[in-house]
Amino acid sequence: MSSLARLRLSRRVARIPFIRTIQTTADTTQLQDNAHETEPFWVKIHEDSFQTYNCDKPELDVKVTKNELLNMYRQMQTMRRMEMAADALYKAKMIRGFCHLAIGQEAVSVGLEHGITKNDKVITSYRCHPLAVLRGGTIQGVIGELLGRQIGMSHGKGGSMHIFTPSFFGGNGIVGAQVPLGAGIAFAQKYTEEPTCTFTLYGDGAANQGQVFEAFNMAKLWDLPCVFVCENNKYGMGTSAERSSSNTQYFTRGDKIPGLQVNGMDIIAVKQSVEYARRWTVEDKKGPLLLEFVTYRYGGHSMSDPGTTYRTREEVQRMRSTQDPIRGLQRYIEEWGLASEQELKQIDKEAKSTVDNAVEEAKASPIPDTKDLWTDIYYAGTEPPFMRGREREEVHHY
Repeated sequence: MSSLARLRLSRRVARIPFIRTIQTTADTTQLQDNAHETEPFWVKIHEDSFQTYNCDKPELDVKVTKNELLNMYRQMQTMRRMEMAADALYKAKMIRGFCHLAIGQEAVSVGLEHGITKNDKVITSYRCHPLAVLRGGTIQGVIGELLGRQIGMSHGKGGSMHIFTPSFFGGNGIVGAQVPLGAGIAFAQKYTEEPTCTFTLYGDGAANQGQVFEAFNMAKLWDLPCVFVCENNKYGMGTSAERSSSNTQYFTRGDKIPGLQVNGMDIIAVKQSVEYARRWTVEDKKGPLLLEFVTYRYGGHSMSDPGTTYRTREEVQRMRSTQDPIRGLQRYIEEWGLASEQELKQIDKEAKSTVDNAVEEAKASPIPDTKDLWTDIYYAGTEPPFMRGREREEVHHY
């Protein structure tokens, strides 16, 4: 009997079906017709760039334009240069405290921005610098904030994790706490009947937080126009997704919320999925949707993490050389005849110059005055009559 049981078990194991995995190569989108200088043209995204859970895939045939692709390239290069500048300033001890960089994940931030409107809302965790710029901030504003200068987007008092614009709600330092906040922003949009949605970003490391699932439940219960976006860069701090999560297909973890897993290294796939998600929540009013962008960060979790104690240098180098999102877009542009290598190198030089000038402007800005410690605590017009400081005698009257 025991032999028969083992035979039956082996047969059951042998019949496990083959499961297709997500494609994460940065340059698998194919040109469908002749590329044009001024007119839109068709390209086709690789079919394995999307995996679905209780929803249909986005269309694989996509219209793009030369100007849009070149603008994406310029923005991705500029965002990477900005993060590289922050890295250098931190190592020079000009930036202190926490600093989390998004080098390698540029397709997510730039692709997201190209798929939404200026009135849509975005909230994310602490790896927020590119989104802060793309959502209406400035490079000197971000660098100035990191340096603790008055030119900073929070006047030098917030630091890396506290940067905001009217459509960008941070930059949040508590792991996973931005997810219920994002659901709340979407609740306000539905309550006021705004034709907009909120993209609520979090990492694979935050995906196991209880408040994330509570936000999922309320969003689905009330059909809020909220797109929950898991940026799966494979590692939560120093722990791989496989070691922390029993289910690493994060796009399936919304229970009754449909999900879409996306190649987060191909910016064309990212933009297409974001437009799909926005139609789902705003135009079709189907309630929330869960997106998972499979991406990769080249550096450590933060500046104090070398990023090589839990993964090999060979793994990082392989990702840089074979799946880099900027190099993938560069290959599209060159192979489709939209710009030459020299023209793209000129864009690279301009991006470096833009960032270098912003860094110098930020460094020249003064640090906040002592009196500034009393400002920006309350929303303007809601301050109490006075505020007590560290000691009883230290009082500021508004």
